[in-house]
Amino acid sequence: MTLTLDQARSIIAATRAKGREMGLKPLSVVVLDGGGHVLAFEREDGASPGRFGIAQGKAYGAVMLGMGGTAQMARAEAQAYFMAAVNGVFGGAVVPVPGGVLLKDAAGAVIGAVGVTGDTSDNDLVAALAGAEAAGIAAEG
Repeated sequence: MTLTLDQARSIIAATRAKGREMGLKPLSVVVLDGGGHVLAFEREDGASPGRFGIAQGKAYGAVMLGMGGTAQMARAEAQAYFMAAVNGVFGGAVVPVPGGVLLKDAAGAVIGAVGVTGDTSDNDLVAALAGAEAAGIAAEG
């Protein structure tokens, strides 16, 4: 299965809707394909312009490492040198915190990732998972 633009847009819409339901600060949401390339991005009114890089870094780490942001953060805490080296390999593009969600097809293959930023990382994660669920895509946060 390949992640489509329509699915990416659905993920973003549902993620933003969850953020509004939860009363979160303005969110920025990016969806990447299985190769780490941007399919779609939206930054809500009032979100700072630097949020694109953070959202992309959360999603990029998920795709490139094959693990969600929560697992990346645990790995960074347990093996700081390893995660620092990995981030060096990827040009500093990995943001290893919750809010980066791995997207998988029915067979468990990675098809992309969603990255959310704007509120606390834990709240970003809840919104991202809601976006994937609404689109009917398996997710790992």
